[in-house]
Amino acid sequence: MDRDQLQKDIQAQYRKEHEELGESGTLEMLEKARQWDLSQTLKDGGILVFPHAGVADCGHQIAACVHACLDSGLDRVVFISVLHAFTDEMEEARQRVAQGGVDLEQERLRGIQGTGLPFEGTWHLDHAPYSFRHFWKAETERRGIDGPEVIERFPYLAGGHPETLPGIEDLQKLVKDAAIVSTADPFHHGVGYGDALEDSYQPNEEGLAHAAKVIEDGMAILEQGNYWGYNQHCVEAKSDARDAGQVFRFLRGPMKGRIVDMAYTDSTDLYNTPPPTWVAAPLIEWQLTP
Repeated sequence: MDRDQLQKDIQAQYRKEHEELGESGTLEMLEKARQWDLSQTLKDGGILVFPHAGVADCGHQIAACVHACLDSGLDRVVFISVLHAFTDEMEEARQRVAQGGVDLEQERLRGIQGTGLPFEGTWHLDHAPYSFRHFWKAETERRGIDGPEVIERFPYLAGGHPETLPGIEDLQKLVKDAAIVSTADPFHHGVGYGDALEDSYQPNEEGLAHAAKVIEDGMAILEQGNYWGYNQHCVEAKSDARDAGQVFRFLRGPMKGRIVDMAYTDSTDLYNTPPPTWVAAPLIEWQLTP
């Protein structure tokens, strides 16, 4: 895989999709998102997780999280994003960690990236926050407000031990009295993602039900605080949320998750492979539990 070219292709596709959405499409998505009011979840310390798949497919889910942040009344939003492995060094490190038995302290790339942090890394090139930023800008401008402060953080290589991730103590302070949102495409599936054709589901009712079952299995592992088990689930499910999920569960403690809505994006053209090649795109709500 030419990771550098893939990243360029994804960034080009994102720009094109958002340009095609335009102002009217963006406002339509923001209105469609009003079918859910998830602001109380954030007020109560819970977490919302939205997909970052094709904006035409899941933009309303992302917009729902923007509304929830703005309606929560909280002054700060901490966006804990996934960080994709778009360099060979990142992918090799991720594979080493997933194989287990490594000294995490020796992993050079392990830590939290983001604005103002000493380890800048590759976070500014990642496409995961693209749509959230798009809808945030559109809705704050529509409301005529500056909006709460938004701080983006990109953890990498939690490795079953988010409590030892460099930068985690500062992040714990940052999320106090703040809303937390995150993003995940927790199920990549089909030929383009390495599944055999005969083992691949179409993105129909049966396929989406299978995706939901896999995603819910992972959520159950995370609910238990089984960070290493969740890391390995994400490897099997081809979920990009292994680090972000471990981190937000550590930050907030015991929670119960549910899938609010499910969509999907066809990725056949992106990977230039035969169908089916697709990504499940769920909107997920995590509520605190006693």
